[in-house]
Amino acid sequence: MKFILVLIFLIPCGAFANDWDALKQDGAIAVMRHALAPGTGDPSDFNLRDCSTQRNLDGRGRTQARSIGAAFRDQGIKFDVVFTSQWCRTRETAELLEAGPVVEAPSLNSFFRDRQDRDRQTTETRDLIGDTDGLLMLVTHQVNISALTGRSARAGEVLIIRAAEGAVEVLGSILIEP
Repeated sequence: MKFILVLIFLIPCGAFANDWDALKQDGAIAVMRHALAPGTGDPSDFNLRDCSTQRNLDGRGRTQARSIGAAFRDQGIKFDVVFTSQWCRTRETAELLEAGPVVEAPSLNSFFRDRQDRDRQTTETRDLIGDTDGLLMLVTHQVNISALTGRSARAGEVLIIRAAEGAVEVLGSILIEP
């Protein structure tokens, strides 16, 4: 009787994630899911202008956002603009990154509760990208990233994309664990 030994190497998720060179390609844009904010969705009493009614970053999420910003600075990367959704967890992530001027962009707001806004907001986000010069970062939510790129992203993960002629190409990703 013969035995065949099969070795399976499990590569941790994110092992190939830190593709800094992707961000140096022409037309590259960073699209980030907000840092760690435990839970799913938002409470039923959600109010856009009241952070106490929202799911927010915890201490690990704040540390993660600061670490991601430090990693960008270590790479010498500064964004001309950091667009963010108006949700508190995305705004706080964008501010803690200290990676460039932060500007709210309603098209990046989550449509987790109201999927009928998906196509309109995705089109508005593509227009925002097309109408803005320089090195851009978008800080948004999982549903928005999936609609824009066709890929999911973990908390704090940055997908590097290029948008051209209505299509989005994922060039790489960067993940700094919480």
